[in-house]
Amino acid sequence: MSDSVSLDRPIAADRSATRATRSRPLMKWATWLLIGHLVALLFGLAGLLIAIPNPELWADSSYGPRAYDFGMKYGGATHIIFGAAAMFVYGMAVIGLRKTGIFFACSTVISLASELIGTSTGEPFGNYAYTSFLGYKIFDHVPFSIPLSWFYVGFATFLIGYVLADRLSLNPKSLFAIIFGGWLLTVWDLVLDPAMAHESLGVRFWTWSETGSYFGMPGQNFFGWALTAVLFMGLARWLWMASPPTDGRSPRVWFPVAVYVLNIVFASALSA
Repeated sequence: MSDSVSLDRPIAADRSATRATRSRPLMKWATWLLIGHLVALLFGLAGLLIAIPNPELWADSSYGPRAYDFGMKYGGATHIIFGAAAMFVYGMAVIGLRKTGIFFACSTVISLASELIGTSTGEPFGNYAYTSFLGYKIFDHVPFSIPLSWFYVGFATFLIGYVLADRLSLNPKSLFAIIFGGWLLTVWDLVLDPAMAHESLGVRFWTWSETGSYFGMPGQNFFGWALTAVLFMGLARWLWMASPPTDGRSPRVWFPVAVYVLNIVFASALSA
């Protein structure tokens, strides 16, 4: 028995080293996509905070109107696409294609279903409708970029929660990751909604047809966010059938933390 254990240890170490070697090129791609995400966020901030309120700054420029038209047509969805791509490639590097694909499928399908129900019936978020600034609308209701945003920020918050639970030795880790990840995702919306939908903004990405106590938005919106997040995180974790690895790759938690912080800062800057 002792011989088998002594043989298993170098085999496990070799497998871990092999996984780490294979993940390095993916992490490079993920990092470049994260940089693209950052650039797209900065482009969006420049457009929303400078270009739209001050057209005199660019109207006479030969490139200004082109950049403005591009931003109005594609700017809203571009940073989401980069963010989703960055988190997907990151997931492939740290937990593998299968688990990442399962999380992607669960998060996009469940969030799209919630959003389609929400924009059609008012449940579970309240009565709202999307404008045309986030890209092509699925069934003429929900922009294609919205499920992608649920995926990449939700994936980031779930992984943050899991690594935190592992390092603090909290059990069951998966339950903590689902609850904490859902809470972080809902906190993001607390900042996001006033930034993207408030009636005082020059460009609104969705509009509310009812009022509430939180910047004019109904409180049930946040219940809808928490419910949707817990559903897709819980289903994805159940379908994984195993916990994500917490070996030497877990210090790369800086990546989902960076994604989350960038998106909080983006929304906060718009709300300021």
